[in-house]
Amino acid sequence: MSVPTGRVAGAVAALPPSSFFLTSAVFHYLGPSLAVLLFAHVGVLGVAWLRIAAAAVVFVLWRRPWRVLRAAPPDRRRVLLALGAVLAAMNSLFYLAVDRLPLATVGAVEFLGTIVLAAAGARTPRNLVALALAVGGVAVLTDVHLAGEPLGFAFAFANCAGFVLYVVLGHRVASSGAGPLAGIDQLGAAMLVAAVVATPFGLHQAAAAFGHPLWLAWGIGVGVCSSVIPYVTDQLAMARLPRATFALMLALLPAAATAIGLLVLAQVPTGRDLLGIALVIAGLAAHQAAHQAADPPVSRGRAPDAAGTAPPAGRVRPGRA
Repeated sequence: MSVPTGRVAGAVAALPPSSFFLTSAVFHYLGPSLAVLLFAHVGVLGVAWLRIAAAAVVFVLWRRPWRVLRAAPPDRRRVLLALGAVLAAMNSLFYLAVDRLPLATVGAVEFLGTIVLAAAGARTPRNLVALALAVGGVAVLTDVHLAGEPLGFAFAFANCAGFVLYVVLGHRVASSGAGPLAGIDQLGAAMLVAAVVATPFGLHQAAAAFGHPLWLAWGIGVGVCSSVIPYVTDQLAMARLPRATFALMLALLPAAATAIGLLVLAQVPTGRDLLGIALVIAGLAAHQAAHQAADPPVSRGRAPDAAGTAPPAGRVRPGRA
């Protein structure tokens, strides 16, 4: 598999992983806001297909990911096929849910799965306190009530399961160890698979957009904002963060939604919103302090492994396919 090297890879490796995650958090909500507005013109599954197909085209033009699928060993190919199927299902279920429920509610349900991942990596009392603060902040921000739309919640919880699989499989791709940007090539391959999987379910609804250039451009914008920028930056963050830390950082998403609402939509946050944001930030700070106390600094010149720490000199840890 070809991996970008040289100046670009060096510049990417020099950036802190939090910068990638914050970029992902912003576009995580810009994309769905565009998609919800497009629902008035194109069916929900059609918008999901436009998102996936547009992202696949971008990756084809940028990374030529079919070469990755062709060259991958069987175990790695199975991971990419599974990730592609998960991306197709997760994106479709997310849009089916937000068509019936408020975006904040779907986001809160989606976060329930990441709580499990974060809890699985909680090794100290401070980790557990950090998780409790972050979960409390999300609960304050979203104020979820499971009533009124059972089908919408069925889609939301199915999307939650898909999101957990996305984080797990995405980390397996990001921790392949082939280079700082290798995960992006594999992500592009998985997105090609997702486009194939989603086509039978969404192409017929998406056909309405092909007669309206503005709707089609809108759908392409949704794909770039929702499936290219955030997934690429997720890969760059996952390559440098332990899975539990990444899962906990996802608690920032509701806070990001509040900030975007203020800056873009002039929606002034309430005192409850500010309390929720403060709890989330406190949880993230406590978790970071616990992680730094538990793990020694990484020696310069040795890349961190999937757990975020460098292997001792002279030892090679087996990779996780």
